[in-house]
Amino acid sequence: MPRIALVDDDRNILTSVSLALEAEGYAVQTYTDGASGLEGLSQNEPDLAILDIKMPRMDGMELLRRLRQKSNLPVIFLTSKDEEIDELFGLKMGADDFIKKPFSQRLLVERVKAILRRAQAQLRDSASAPVAANGSGMVEIGSTSKGNILERGALVMDEERHTCTWKGKHVTLTVTEFLILQSLAHRPGVVKSRNALMDAAYDDQVYVDDRTIDSHIKRLRKKFKLVDDSFEMIETLYGVGYRFKEQ
Repeated sequence: MPRIALVDDDRNILTSVSLALEAEGYAVQTYTDGASGLEGLSQNEPDLAILDIKMPRMDGMELLRRLRQKSNLPVIFLTSKDEEIDELFGLKMGADDFIKKPFSQRLLVERVKAILRRAQAQLRDSASAPVAANGSGMVEIGSTSKGNILERGALVMDEERHTCTWKGKHVTLTVTEFLILQSLAHRPGVVKSRNALMDAAYDDQVYVDDRTIDSHIKRLRKKFKLVDDSFEMIETLYGVGYRFKEQ
């Protein structure tokens, strides 16, 4: 039974979301502030955490920052704040998704299912990666598997390690952003419609609208511009979709 941690100072949300998740077969552990959430998640790490941003004692951003020091736990943020900078900062720190209040519990449950499926798939892929010894006798995972590393000029994406670099600089991507960029970079110059990118990044059971894909593309561009202000590799073809520029 997958375990979900829910950290929010709104007891109504704790109750209603817990009931919705438990109805889907998840075990739910709840915390009413960031400090107690950090302690509980450190002692008993769940499979996924849902964090409110604005909380007493420790906000969700600080809680995520501390979690990321020792864990790759999937995280969904709940937020009533509208400032884009908060969302961008949270995604840069490693949040997997943002859901703004008020929200549909059905939507939240489907996002939880999708992120857990992707996380489990990545674990399976990593576990089945080939193991090779390097010249020093140390063991490296996946070092001989060229098929799982995508190189497009200055872009390097390692699917098994879920890492991305541009001009040798690390770019932190969420699972969804990684899948969208991977779909675009797989065939440079080929236009991908929003529907095609939805299929690449989301399971069939999850509905997202066009604006969600546009938001992910916007965040991708901003993240790459943080490491290279001249980054212009993701092109928009208005009314059609997006493409990764040919080099």
